[in-house]
Amino acid sequence: MRLTIDQTRQYEEQGYLLLPGLVPEERLRACEERFLAFASGSVPPTPGMKIMRDIMVIDGTVAPETPVHAVNKLLQFEEDATLYGYVTEPALLDAVRSLIGDDLHTVATNVFNKPPGVDGRHPLHQDLHYFPMRPAEKILGTWTPFTATHRDNGCLAVVPGSHRGELLEHGYPDWEHLNAGFYGVGEEPVGDHVHLEMAAGDTLLFHPLLIHGSGHNRTDAFRRVISTHYAADDCEAPGRDWRVGLRARRIPG
Repeated sequence: MRLTIDQTRQYEEQGYLLLPGLVPEERLRACEERFLAFASGSVPPTPGMKIMRDIMVIDGTVAPETPVHAVNKLLQFEEDATLYGYVTEPALLDAVRSLIGDDLHTVATNVFNKPPGVDGRHPLHQDLHYFPMRPAEKILGTWTPFTATHRDNGCLAVVPGSHRGELLEHGYPDWEHLNAGFYGVGEEPVGDHVHLEMAAGDTLLFHPLLIHGSGHNRTDAFRRVISTHYAADDCEAPGRDWRVGLRARRIPG
């Protein structure tokens, strides 16, 4: 599914593109079941995988009803064939290659788990903050919900056009409950937010300088999303091999 000229133009102007129903239901179902197996402890993590617990569980504010309720996110699933099947989904790869080229690596693979009853907010931030390689135009993030996301369960919010600015200074906001690594761009106004309500399988493609974040889950159900970043092979990071540091995996052409 190569992108049209209008879709490419929208991505270039807004810094993001929402593609409805891009990832098939059977792929999502398999990925969510695999995530639950890791998060519940019924399957041991693969090499390099990290399973993060929510800060409100760690500090004793919330007593989790199940092991899955304690999990904030799963990182680095490159070694699991089921979860990695998401990033090699043909329609997704075609769309990504339309924007940053054919020769790709995947970096920063995640499943975000936003349980009910915890804060779980992710402050407004730019993903380029986490990456050493450049240029930014050769990096692209994807975000696909397993089930519908909306304002009540903490859907993604973006600031359209913010990718045309610079990489801002990031730090931890002064919040009572904030998960590790959830940096933000600060309290200065950054532009008007757009809340992206999405159905299962809808997929957001976004620029690494796009300012985005997510809010509280105020429902009694989980909000789960699978996400990755792609980087073109010709990205560079002065003085280091970014592929090794980020556990990058090359995608066959």
